Order: sequence, then C-alpha cells, then structure tokens
Amino acid sequence: MSKPAFTFPGQGSQAVGMGKDLADAYPEARAVFDEVDDALGLKLSTIMFEGPDETLRLTENAQPALMAASMAVIRVLEANGVTVADTASYVAGHSLGEYSALCAAGTFSLADTARLLQIRGRAMQQAVPVGQGAMAAILGLDFDAVKEIAQAAGQGAVCDVANDNAPGQVVVSGDAAAVERAIELAREKGAKRALPLPVSAPFHCALMAPAAEAMQIALAEVDMKAPVAPVVSNVLAAPISDPAEIRRRLVEQVTGMVRWTESVIWLTGEGGVTALYELGTGKVLTGLAKRIAKDANAQAIGTADDIAAFLQARGQ
Repeated sequence: MSKPAFTFPGQGSQAVGMGKDLADAYPEARAVFDEVDDALGLKLSTIMFEGPDETLRLTENAQPALMAASMAVIRVLEANGVTVADTASYVAGHSLGEYSALCAAGTFSLADTARLLQIRGRAMQQAVPVGQGAMAAILGLDFDAVKEIAQAAGQGAVCDVANDNAPGQVVVSGDAAAVERAIELAREKGAKRALPLPVSAPFHCALMAPAAEAMQIALAEVDMKAPVAPVVSNVLAAPISDPAEIRRRLVEQVTGMVRWTESVIWLTGEGGVTALYELGTGKVLTGLAKRIAKDANAQAIGTADDIAAFLQARGQ
C-alpha cells in the first residue's frame, strides 16, 4: 500500500504571523524556532511572528523562515508518532522547499539547513543588481509555448523558463528587458495573463550562476546523510537518495528549472502516491497538486488546527 508524500512550500508562501500558533501550542515547534534563531544569530522568529512584512520578504529571511515553519510541523508530528521514515514514501519541495524536504528526511541538520538557506538567499539576492532582473508568470499557455516565447524573447539576453508549476502556469526569469519582451509575446500568443512577479531577483535562470558557485562551496562544507525517504529532485523530477548526487543537484537547482508539474506527475504516477501533504505555511502546493493530479488527495498542514485534524483522522 502506497504511503503519502510530504511536500514543502517555496518562496512566496511566507506571511507575517507564520508559525506563531504552532509556537504557542506546541513546545516542539517553539524549540525549532529557537534553534533556527540561534543558528542564524538572528531573531528570525520575531520577524516571522510580528514582521514587518518587507523584512520577512527579504530572500535571506524568507527562505529559512519557510523552512522553520515546515520543520515546526514535522517536529510536532514526530512528537505525536508520525515520522517521515514510517509515514512518507517520498519527500519533495518547491525550490527552497527542497532543503526543507531534505531536513525533514534527516539529510541536513536543522541548524545547517537554516544557515544554508540564509547563504542561498543572500547569494541569490547579490547575484544580480536590483532592477536588472525580473520574473513573470505566464498563465493559460502550455509549457512548450512558453519555452518558445522565452527563447524568442532572449535576443542575446537571458530569458529562461524558471518554474513549470502546473498546466497553464509557467514562470520565466532573466534580464528585465527580455522578461518584458516575453510578457508582450505571451499576450500576443493568447495567454490569459502575463504579469511580472514581485520578486527581488531573477531566480532559477542563468543569471544565478554566482549564487550556484556560492552554494557549491557552502554545500561542500556541510555534513550530509542519506534521506530516510527519497527526495524528488526539482531538476530531475525523479527521486534521489545519494548524498553526493543530492549535493550536485542542489547546486544545479539554483540556475535550473523547478520541474514541479513533472515531479507531481511522477509522484502520483510511477511513485504510486495517492495523498500529498503540504507541510508548512500556506496552500500553494496543495492548489497546484489539485490541478496537476486531480485524483490525488492534496491537503495542507500548516496550523495547529490542521495538525489536530490530521492526527485525529489518523486516530492519533
């Protein structure tokens, strides 16, 4: 009998107040936030719980914050007898969420994951001067059409497909002028919507090469173990468990495309998964899963109430 997959959200799901009800309700959650604060030398939990929003949205804060909220859910579930090893067939995460997945599966320690994501966030932010890069969501066109648009929009500049999130929801990333051309081309090709995203850097494109170099150095220095459940890699849309390969794919992920549609298709097809539980803040991946794999049970578990309902349904 197939076990569910645990999935972990990426940047954009953060919100002021995230994790506070977990910290108030569960000492295990509070301990996660305290450990992350100590690892970063920063009261990230205060920023998460109280804001301000513009500080939380900074990439170097948002990335470890989302991971911390996801790990708070994991630690509470573990305290109630629901472990990744015994419960999940696979783990997967969207972009930074892949680090959350690996932390949940025991590949990285919590403190190391927090530090890696702070480094990753800073390196991504510093890779391209503010204003020179952009990202845009193209809605209502299929992947191949958006890929052609990105290639046509490049004109010697960078315009890459960054995220294949769901059928009809594809994101492009690159030089600001090239992304603007892609928006215009997408509208001409009949996209329902083509709009710039409110991001501070052009993630998952060739312009992130300096950040990939920074992550190669950072990952080489971190202790890694084989995950207790295979992680479905963003860049492969297939499961991996070897620490050396995980390290290599995480470096590729900085400039590579997040193959989320294919990842969910693999999980619910070849992987045999019938339930996808999104652990952490928001419900973005749950919404995408319902569009990609309509027969799968997709459920978000991010609040104290969500956890209580999930445990009650399992009879725990």
